[in-house]
Amino acid sequence: MPAREGDTVAVDYTGRLKDGTRFDSSEGRAPLLFTIGAGDVLPMFEQAVIGLEAGESVTVTIPPDEAYGQRVEEAVQVVPVDVFGEGEPPLNAEFNVIADDGQTYTGRVVALSEDRVNVTVDFNHPLAGHELTFEITLAEVVEASGDAS
Repeated sequence: MPAREGDTVAVDYTGRLKDGTRFDSSEGRAPLLFTIGAGDVLPMFEQAVIGLEAGESVTVTIPPDEAYGQRVEEAVQVVPVDVFGEGEPPLNAEFNVIADDGQTYTGRVVALSEDRVNVTVDFNHPLAGHELTFEITLAEVVEASGDAS
């Protein structure tokens, strides 16, 4: 039976950037489990799985605007190192900031100034601005939706 909206599915996948660099994969792990239509994965990733039968594969390329958006240079900010408390934050460390409006943003430390006074923080998603290609294999339909349409 082909996968359809509302089904819970298990997929094996590999994600690559345009230059072929692998950024994520289920290899060596359990398959990714999600419900089609629940919004737990990128919409184009979900759509690529619809209609697949167990064992079938598909490759889908997702443009930046349909994935994690374009990179925004204004989302890279230099802040004093002391906002992190005592000690220097490690490079690539992720942390959350709650804005005045209550919105939570995740930032990554991408650089430390030579004088160790300032830290450069990037609030872009690490995959922002990238075209993403996923090779997806439907491992199984774990649980079909209840309707018989």
